[in-house]
Amino acid sequence: MRAADSPVQVRAVGEELGLQVAVRGKLEPLRAKMTKLADRGWLHKRPDGRFTARP
Repeated sequence: MRAADSPVQVRAVGEELGLQVAVRGKLEPLRAKMTKLADRGWLHKRPDGRFTARP
């Protein structure tokens, strides 16, 4: 997240982590984890569904 220069989608994070991004079911657990981190204040979830790191 911090290495990205702009907001990223869950698919891009999954690619960076080496997950199978072609299978939607593989990304849903990652999306849930990222949403949980956003709820806790570690990340910021934008209205368009992309995520950014908090400063």
